[in-house]
Amino acid sequence: MTPALLIAILAAATLAGTASPAHAATLDGAAMGWPWALPFAGILLCIATGPLLFPKIWHAHYGKIAAFWSLLALLPIALAQGPSTALTALVHAMLAEYMSFILLLFALYTVAGGILVTGSVRGTPCSNTIILALGTSIASFVGTTGAAMILIRPLIRANADRAHNAHVMVFFIVLVANVGGALTPLGDPPLFIGFLQGVSFFWTTQHLWLQTAIVAAIVLAMFVAVDIWFARSDSKGADQMKPEPIGVHGSVNFLLIALIIVAILASAAWQPGVTLDIYGTKAEIQNLARDAALVVIALASLKLTRNEHRTANGFTWEPIREVAILFAGIFTAIIPVLAMLQAGKDGAFAWLLTAVTARDGLPHEAAYFWLTGILSAFLDNAPTYLVFFELAGGKAPELMGPLAGTLASISMGAVYMGALTYIGNAPNFMIYAIAQERGVRMPNFFGYLLWASLILLPLFVLLTLLPIAPLFKWSILFEPAFLPA
Repeated sequence: MTPALLIAILAAATLAGTASPAHAATLDGAAMGWPWALPFAGILLCIATGPLLFPKIWHAHYGKIAAFWSLLALLPIALAQGPSTALTALVHAMLAEYMSFILLLFALYTVAGGILVTGSVRGTPCSNTIILALGTSIASFVGTTGAAMILIRPLIRANADRAHNAHVMVFFIVLVANVGGALTPLGDPPLFIGFLQGVSFFWTTQHLWLQTAIVAAIVLAMFVAVDIWFARSDSKGADQMKPEPIGVHGSVNFLLIALIIVAILASAAWQPGVTLDIYGTKAEIQNLARDAALVVIALASLKLTRNEHRTANGFTWEPIREVAILFAGIFTAIIPVLAMLQAGKDGAFAWLLTAVTARDGLPHEAAYFWLTGILSAFLDNAPTYLVFFELAGGKAPELMGPLAGTLASISMGAVYMGALTYIGNAPNFMIYAIAQERGVRMPNFFGYLLWASLILLPLFVLLTLLPIAPLFKWSILFEPAFLPA
């Protein structure tokens, strides 16, 4: 259990005293003002700036920082609306939202970390494009983190002798760590949050395949042009490298990834109607079974994979530990924000609801896309997705049906624009750190922002204007009916 989560639970439990589930009250978001959102803003700001501005302090004390913001969110709830209300809200956040989210990341991280790709190829525009295309293709099935961890080191080895190779890492972050994960809940954390909220597993596959294919194809074409340009100017390069045969080890983990997919699909198909009431939170038996299966699969990977494979991959538990601790804090600090959003026009965020509503009263898809995306780039895309999902009503059946354009906008904004900064999605900074460690001169925060903006922003404008082209008649993103008058 993470320190932030442990401290938050102990504090809430102490405040709750002897309150029972029968007396647990629902959090009243209408009674809250904007200052209640400060802990959420605070923890996101720390996550965004800590690793860049004060890295030593951050890496030594990020657990304490997350615990501080968690308590700052919970204690006022306990004082204003009662200890039992605070505990009810915390239990719901941890059991209904956080636990399944972090267990999936843990399982994918563990299993993917057991897959070792050895050997090397020459870092030519052709081979680099093949690696990026492969990573983009598998990201929705092994996760953006999994795909990045499997392929980043072979890609670095392939381009180690090139004078210019940072651009390869930039495009890798855009495609493999972000865009490629747009098609299933396994691909990117925001989409799994949507799955936990009731969005069907293949909904994004059915509705975002065309947009994702267009974005990925155009970005790959850009990469080919840029890589050819740099390859011609390299004074040393692929001719000096001796290719070594490619080998894949730990292949049992591919079977385990398939079992992860089966476990998630089974939890959606199996509906026995059995629930446990844990302090006001309904824990459905199929979800508990899925989470248990994820833990068993991760343990099986550790048992069946040779330790030297993980060692060669540079595998450590610190990245997933940091993610677990920080997201425990995020899911706690976001509690009052979600309550205010659920209050709708009676809540403190009524102005935001107005901003994403067109004059005809329907959701303004372009506003959802850009606001979700821009905030995802600077605040992390998983909590941003959850905020706008709730702002759009938070009801999966409606968002998958009449409001499908809104859900598509939120999904694409969160996934695609998570690529705009190093902090927009968890794998981004991991790739940056690994590349720096291996001697790649990566651009700084603002340099990467410039690179990613030049690559992606014109494409996002294109997505906004899709209805002007008959080719996109299948797109539900910005149908004319949803555009403002």
